[in-house]
Amino acid sequence: MSDPVGGLADASAGLVVHGADVVDRSAPASTRDALVARRVPARLAAKDPTLWGPAAEAEARARLGWLDTHRRSLELLPQLAELTAELADLDHVVLAGMGGSSLAAEVIARTLGRPLTVLDTTDPGQVRRALAYRLDRTVVVLASKSGSTVETDSHWRVYRQAFRDAGMTEAEAGRHFVVVTDPGSPLGAVAAGLGAITVPADPEVGGRYSALTAFGLVPTALAGVEVTELLEEAEALAGTLGRDRDNPGLALGAALGAAATCGRDKVALVPDGTGLEGLGDWIEQLLAESTGKAGLGVLPVPLESPAAPGGLGPDVLTVSYGGSLAPGAVPGGGRAPDVAVNGSLGAQFLTWEYATAIVGAVLEVNPFDQPNVAESKENTVRLLASGVPARAPSSTEGAIEVYAPAGTPVDVAGALRHLARGIDDGGYLAVMAYLDRLGDAAVARLRPLLANVTDRPVTFGWGPRFLHSTGQYHKGGPRVGSFLQLTGTVDDDLPVPGKPYSFGGLQAAQAAGDRQALTDRGRPVLRLHLTDRSAGVAQLLDAARQL
Repeated sequence: MSDPVGGLADASAGLVVHGADVVDRSAPASTRDALVARRVPARLAAKDPTLWGPAAEAEARARLGWLDTHRRSLELLPQLAELTAELADLDHVVLAGMGGSSLAAEVIARTLGRPLTVLDTTDPGQVRRALAYRLDRTVVVLASKSGSTVETDSHWRVYRQAFRDAGMTEAEAGRHFVVVTDPGSPLGAVAAGLGAITVPADPEVGGRYSALTAFGLVPTALAGVEVTELLEEAEALAGTLGRDRDNPGLALGAALGAAATCGRDKVALVPDGTGLEGLGDWIEQLLAESTGKAGLGVLPVPLESPAAPGGLGPDVLTVSYGGSLAPGAVPGGGRAPDVAVNGSLGAQFLTWEYATAIVGAVLEVNPFDQPNVAESKENTVRLLASGVPARAPSSTEGAIEVYAPAGTPVDVAGALRHLARGIDDGGYLAVMAYLDRLGDAAVARLRPLLANVTDRPVTFGWGPRFLHSTGQYHKGGPRVGSFLQLTGTVDDDLPVPGKPYSFGGLQAAQAAGDRQALTDRGRPVLRLHLTDRSAGVAQLLDAARQL
């Protein structure tokens, strides 16, 4: 198939990958040819756990179910139909889950225009806002593969208390919960105690590969999505996974791997304007957490639009994504990308999962573990027990307290400028906002402003959500990151029922634990604390515009 960006295009089941052949052939030797010579496509389709080396074999053997989980998920459809009918009066769906347990469902709901409240935060203001909205018509989907996620544990506790405070009996409150977790997990025991319905997750699929399992399907089915179509789209593509040609997943994975081994180890993810809302955030957690380890990895950088800054540079590969592409159109919606991936959402999920596994084989890293994610969690647990150590700010300017590393200017603009100028060659800046994703949403405008100033890749993540995705890359990937952490004063805290801490205390401990994990690696971390969130966000954006 001819390609508008040059070379050949790989297409199957309505999904097309443009430009991958050109990227692969620009390397000194073809990564794709090397993969084919090793029979990687056929071996991966056959669930060969040896593809990532001996150290990864045991993990891979238990985590390759995503290759055909869409077929097993068909068995869920009758249960989902019954569940949807039984809970038809509960039409406000809240998904309490982190990382891979919530991101795919959010993409599905946004793309298909169905209402879904995603609660992947410990910010008290954001949690309070969710609790206050149509509580009597709310069903809470508690989603956690391990069943021990502290955020999800906090969410079920506060919702159960809210239901009881609203006058519901224990049995009535239990009807407002649906639990998705692995068989035998601690959350399963919680579900039994609540009297909640449990939908078992696929135990052969890791969290970030779980888009087409109960994690992606249960909340979206309750929100009114016809999920059968997603499974059919994946099934239509599945027959290509063992092929050496006309295999979009292989083309994409080989291009990403070839680029990474030739120094283009940042991937700018660009929506091309043809649907698939929020897919970049899902791809970000998949690629970052799967590849960012052993000092290696591919850093995804989701951009707001094709023209947004941060998508160019000698170490950046630009990849656009969308749901349709008109004949003769330039992929990328105005800025031609290196690679364009275009097709239906179900096929996109499977293609990117396959491509990510291919990148792991190219980089020789295990794409199914997350060895550094536990570090920040352990720091959080310790700080919840001991308390976050008090520290005086380096300076206070308006509504912002500056906590600057030694040798950094202490004014806001100076500290930002120093951090931006100190980014290593081949480095990146990560903005980590432990704030309210809805109430403080304007602070996300900081990403393109800083990308303009630094002329380097800049990522933006909401804490603690990003800890379950790019948090792995920040700690396990190449040590070239610089970090801007944003925190805010909590004016109206919210207790976590049955626990000795509040949501505000948990949020502060998570931020402090993450700071420690990064500074222990010798990475620069600038913390700006907003004593008045609204005024602080405006002040921060104004300072960034003047850099």
